Amino acid sequence: MTENIKQGDFLPEFHITGGAGWINDPNGLVYYKGEYHVFFQYHPYGTAWGPMHWGHVVSKDLTSWRYLPIALTPGGVGDKDGCFSGTAICAFQKLYLMYTGFEENGGGEAVRQVQCLAESEDGVTFKKLGVVIGSDDLPADFMPCDFRDPHVFEKDGTFYCLVAAKKVGGKGRLLLYRSKDLKRWSFFSDALGFDSDGVMFECPNYVDSLGLLMVSDQLPAPKEDGCLNVHSTRYFIGKMDFTVGRFIVENQGVLDYGFDFYAPQSFADCKDSIAIGWLNMWDRNVPSVKYGFAGMLTVPRRLSVVDGKLKQEPVVMKREVFKTAVERSLTDEVMTGVIEIRAEKLKNFELKLRCGDGNYTLIKLVDGAIEFDRSKSGEAIVGVEKDELSLSGKRKMPFTRQDKTTFTIVLDKYSVELFDGTFVMSSTIYPPKTAIGLELTVNADSCVYTRYDVIK
Repeated sequence: MTENIKQGDFLPEFHITGGAGWINDPNGLVYYKGEYHVFFQYHPYGTAWGPMHWGHVVSKDLTSWRYLPIALTPGGVGDKDGCFSGTAICAFQKLYLMYTGFEENGGGEAVRQVQCLAESEDGVTFKKLGVVIGSDDLPADFMPCDFRDPHVFEKDGTFYCLVAAKKVGGKGRLLLYRSKDLKRWSFFSDALGFDSDGVMFECPNYVDSLGLLMVSDQLPAPKEDGCLNVHSTRYFIGKMDFTVGRFIVENQGVLDYGFDFYAPQSFADCKDSIAIGWLNMWDRNVPSVKYGFAGMLTVPRRLSVVDGKLKQEPVVMKREVFKTAVERSLTDEVMTGVIEIRAEKLKNFELKLRCGDGNYTLIKLVDGAIEFDRSKSGEAIVGVEKDELSLSGKRKMPFTRQDKTTFTIVLDKYSVELFDGTFVMSSTIYPPKTAIGLELTVNADSCVYTRYDVIK
């Protein structure tokens, strides 16, 4: 097993990792018995994707996380080669995990992906209950080798489960199942009624209170709206018609414009709509493998829908340590923490982060958009994207000029998450430890810069 590295030596300060090994999708986010539980896809025996386990951390404040034992280990009925992604739900005075069991069977169309259930009375140890939605429960024109990522929720006394599936000879769809007891399920509908843009939908997540459906997509074509990653995440806003099992789309958009964001999930049984995503991307190198870990999760973000559009804001426990007015420029030093920039009548803006030894990460306003440039952010991160913007190490995010603008930047050792109240841009960076400079240049009627420490 990969040797454990002490928290704080090389690991991020407040982003969730596996401690050692590989992680990807967040799973089973739930508020249970006074704590926020986050599970995640985890390979504890190496820094590359491998047989998937479910790692497990808990928190009382969404910032300081405590590690619990691995919740699910492959090797049972239906999951002998992996416990893939899924969700959690509180029901019948227990905590249930519903996840995809994976059997390799030599690969290709012989692969089997089925939906399994596990239960717990203490939220720590889980008893597997086996397969509850199997290949025989698929409509005839869908492939049992691509059938995964169950998202379970309850509505008016009925449990529903959205599962990503692939049509024979076609693309991805979202199928909807129903149950009264979480153990016996019946197929209900094709919930969206249209194909994925790419080859397969993954990791659906439905927030009924917001009329929000989030879904990831494998290998979509690059889009002019800024969705350039080889695997992307979009959202749909609308209404679920439970009489026919169809989600009626009224609006849609990109969830995150950065290089590194995928598979977001929201907390079940939580009074607020709060989500976490995977802060990494498939088909890219991960420079942190030399430290013994690969992959991390985003900070939690609070979701809301205003005038039919999704808004997101970071949820981080923080303490103000420095505040000043900025006339034209400012310099500071910061490696980790939260930066807030409030401007009135913003005309121009340029921010360099993690400056030092020729390294820096650049965020600036260009032609009515926010441009993020990590081409000089330290160790190179190379993916399979071939578009000009990606090859130059850049991403762009829409920007709407208004009387008052607020940028919130969450910084950890290897990541930048930029929020402007509506849009978000999340990306990894790998500068040297010595690169801690910050340089801000702004043209606005007024500007206030505030720096916060994260309270862990």
